[in-house]
Amino acid sequence: NRKGITESARSITRALQSENSGAPVEEGQVSPAIFKDTFAQLSQLFDTRYGGFGRNQKFPRPHNMRYLLRHWKRTGDTSALKMVEETLQAMRRGGIYDQVGFGFHRYATDEAWKLPHFEKMLYDQALIAMAYIETYAATGKQFYADTAREIFSYVLRDMTSPEGLFYSAEDADSEGEEGLFYLWRADELERALGKKDAALIGQVFNVENSGNFLDEASGKKSGRNIFYRDADWDSLSKRSGLKRTELEMHIESARQRLFRLREERVHPFKDEKVLVDWNGLMIAALAMGGRLLNEPAYTEAAEKAADLILGKMRLKDGRLLHRWNRGDVGITGTLDDYAFLVWGLTELYQAGLDSSVLNAALELNTVMMEEFEDSGKGGFFLTAQGAENLLIRPKEIYDGAIPSGNSVALLNMLRLARLTGNSNLEKKAQSTADAFYSEVKKEPFGYTQFISGLDFALSEGYEIVIVGDPDAKDTGAMLSSLNHQFSPNAVVVLRTEEKDDDAITSLAPYTRFHTSIDGKATAYVCQNFSCNQPTTDVKKMLSLLNSGS
Repeated sequence: NRKGITESARSITRALQSENSGAPVEEGQVSPAIFKDTFAQLSQLFDTRYGGFGRNQKFPRPHNMRYLLRHWKRTGDTSALKMVEETLQAMRRGGIYDQVGFGFHRYATDEAWKLPHFEKMLYDQALIAMAYIETYAATGKQFYADTAREIFSYVLRDMTSPEGLFYSAEDADSEGEEGLFYLWRADELERALGKKDAALIGQVFNVENSGNFLDEASGKKSGRNIFYRDADWDSLSKRSGLKRTELEMHIESARQRLFRLREERVHPFKDEKVLVDWNGLMIAALAMGGRLLNEPAYTEAAEKAADLILGKMRLKDGRLLHRWNRGDVGITGTLDDYAFLVWGLTELYQAGLDSSVLNAALELNTVMMEEFEDSGKGGFFLTAQGAENLLIRPKEIYDGAIPSGNSVALLNMLRLARLTGNSNLEKKAQSTADAFYSEVKKEPFGYTQFISGLDFALSEGYEIVIVGDPDAKDTGAMLSSLNHQFSPNAVVVLRTEEKDDDAITSLAPYTRFHTSIDGKATAYVCQNFSCNQPTTDVKKMLSLLNSGS
């Protein structure tokens, strides 16, 4: 329905109008006040010295940062963007990041991000990479793109099976000792690098002769060091007396030598189970990276993994299995498997604009609704109907280290509704929002993925239909320009116009009314399926997207 504004957007817009007019908001009705409350809580919990949220142990919580980016985009409040940037910069400098081999450890045991719990989880790499990628899109700062690329380097090098699926985790321990694989003695560095380069590494990464890493049992220095930086490259350049480019070149050369040396050590145990839900997150991250970082290899890796999961881990009736391990497939899929894989497929469609990928996302989303929906109270159960003999089927909404399946499903349905114009998906999204809103509004800090879904429904969203030959330069120029925008509440659909009833028009019927102008790539910038005049000019398209006019 080209004129059909989403039911969720209508509900939230009515609440906004009521709030602005001073009229009371009905109990249980979504109110835009929740966005103010969420931002206030995040601001209160933000660590202004070290970045991140809370004190003592620090978890990355990338969905907090992705929500803050949306808050900044919607309100223009630069303090939200500042919190994101300070946190991501501190994390990248800290010991929570593997400065030699890349990738993030699970969490920091201190407030300054220096001392990690050394386990590496696939879901962390995926979610954190998405936060860096979106911050790059929002700021244009290469630092964030480079960090995301390093994360993907680690995943594709160390966490990818020969077939192209993604392993679950690497343990913290090796040879019976936590972190041993990642720690260095000062004399070991000198033997490996020579006195001059070892001294430079020591200065940059805070190496001490007695070690900067404390023994967990005794609290005493262990003689070993974890690498972390306490300053940015410009400050370190002044300390060292080297130009920044020269310093970075020396450090990178030393890093590569240390990486080769470290590869000879006993590695931590690698959990080679392939889990559909965590693979869905990595597919989403790689697809986002392929699109926003202009790295086709990432999109190809995401496509390969998605094809394998759909081919190896989906039953003939369309239902998913949860786990694959060395060819052994089993365990009935959970809500997270469906929601996270649909997220991955939706991102993959945005990256490659292949209608078969969008169709797969819609099919799985349909199975999810059939198998997991709480038709009485709204939202989705964690387990499929009949999957387990439980007296009570649990439902979760808390966005902890991993966002909840319900939070992800909410945003999935809203995005798919906007891509296709399917009003039933809008109603299901509204039902999910209503089911959890009373709980969420009490402590919104714990539900930032869910609130990102509400932000998608409330903010000015766009459907951008590009009509053109996907291999033509003018089509590529339009798509490339869109990929240089931070537009979290926009969706893009490609119509090829190769035949009157092509694949995309069957999935998104409203696109059949969009045609090209004089055979040129043509953009339709629409809000709630009400479109501006089509244009073949990239600058005009971006102007319409950014101004809403």
